[in-house]
Amino acid sequence: MLGRPKLVLASGSPRRLSLLNQAGIEPDALRPADVDETPKRGELPRACANRLARAKADAALKSIQLDDELRGSFILAADTVVAVGRRILPKANLVDEASQCLRLLSGRNHRVYTAVCLVTPKEAFRQRLIETRVRFKRLSEDDIQAYIGSGEWRGKAGGYAVQGIAGSFVVKMVGSYSNIVGLPLYESITLLGGEGFPIRFGWLNAS
Repeated sequence: MLGRPKLVLASGSPRRLSLLNQAGIEPDALRPADVDETPKRGELPRACANRLARAKADAALKSIQLDDELRGSFILAADTVVAVGRRILPKANLVDEASQCLRLLSGRNHRVYTAVCLVTPKEAFRQRLIETRVRFKRLSEDDIQAYIGSGEWRGKAGGYAVQGIAGSFVVKMVGSYSNIVGLPLYESITLLGGEGFPIRFGWLNAS
């Protein structure tokens, strides 16, 4: 890995890591940030995603400042929020939460926002917010109960994972698919490349 700056992914999400890998990028370290993701009272979805992505980037920056190996790395952080109107849906960890999310999303449009925050080696912050509109089919009670039984929803914003079974619930999508999975690839790679990170470094022999 000599000859290129290092990259730290401020996330423990296997989906975000796998999306970066898909783009031919292997982070040098993962620094999941322990940040309280509870929305503030009256906070709008866009503001919530932006605030949390910045908080995760800040936490990762503090952690690598104490690490000789990683100091001066690029840091990529992201936060995904699912919303119906102004209402932010939880990252579902309980069956009741997931059931409520699915009933709310059934037959309706919702929006998925991911804020991406990049910290450069000079500790400048660059941030983008990406929005995707999604429409779900009308879900029957059998659909909901069977999906709850799959366990796929645990820890997922809005109580579903579009890259799994719930992909079959999507009637229409406008915008970035990778944004819904948790890391909008086009915007993330453009941000990295624009700040001088060699995004094509790992493309040779990527197959």
